[in-house]
Amino acid sequence: MASANGFSNSCLNQPLFSFGVITDVQYADIPDGRSFRGVPRYYRHSIKVLQRAVSKWNSLERLKFSINFGDIIDGFCPKDQSLTAVQKVLEEFDKFNAPVYHMIGNHCLYNLPRNKLMPLLKIPSVPDCAYYDFSPIPDYKFVVLDAYDISAIGWPQDHPKTSAAMELLQAKNPNADKNSPLGLVGLDKRFVLFNGAVGKEQLEWLDHVLRDSTNRTQKVVICCHLPLDPGAATPEALLWNYEEVMEVVHRYDCVKVCFGGHDHKGGYSVDSHGIHHRVLEAALECPPGSDAFGYVDVYHDRLSLSGTDRMASTEMVFIS
Repeated sequence: MASANGFSNSCLNQPLFSFGVITDVQYADIPDGRSFRGVPRYYRHSIKVLQRAVSKWNSLERLKFSINFGDIIDGFCPKDQSLTAVQKVLEEFDKFNAPVYHMIGNHCLYNLPRNKLMPLLKIPSVPDCAYYDFSPIPDYKFVVLDAYDISAIGWPQDHPKTSAAMELLQAKNPNADKNSPLGLVGLDKRFVLFNGAVGKEQLEWLDHVLRDSTNRTQKVVICCHLPLDPGAATPEALLWNYEEVMEVVHRYDCVKVCFGGHDHKGGYSVDSHGIHHRVLEAALECPPGSDAFGYVDVYHDRLSLSGTDRMASTEMVFIS
């Protein structure tokens, strides 16, 4: 039976394509620990979560690709084991029967500089930059942002982007320990060392990509390690200049969903322009026997996240 818009009901119920999601594996071959808030972290178990994720994704067969939202290994990983640990996690991702798209997180950069990470993660970008886009089908585009474009970690100490990051932190965070949000109020708590910003060139690139997608009548999904909306995340987890990024995004109607990681508890909001913001729950904080990963079914009018265990399922119906 055909619906009013000409699509049969059976077609409407079939996704255009599907993809897997996981974030903040933060594997390390060290005993369990806790975050600065006291939340338990299971460094050795997290790779088992990834293994079960890949097994599930492969069993579905229809997944076109998967996205890893950053922080592949943990900052407490002994530095002489960093490269081995990254390779060990990537070996598990390589068991997936389709492409995996990666992005850089702060814990990645605690372990290896970006010029070492980029080739390992096979990030398809211009040299030293970790932002890119891809279109799995003509109707959809995925935009992956580099949340540590302006950052005090990952770049050489004398790099202009390191200097720009430190100047911002000096102006916004009076603490001697720039990783501490102590004394910062409200959304200013985001101005900590473990976050970063999208630089001017990347903002211009984003504007160009979104204009092009608008001209092509594509729907856009933005992926960023750092969350882009205060409604979906704690202030300490936000991109430093999320407002600038969203000002560019809100110029256009093509962006439908923004996915993020970093804020381990996860979150969800719909912003003033009807864009869905879904911050994914971390694999790292899964006690043995529990999981946090999922897959997303993509339709013309919505994205449907099917989460496993600690990752909440979320139906994201587009406003327009």
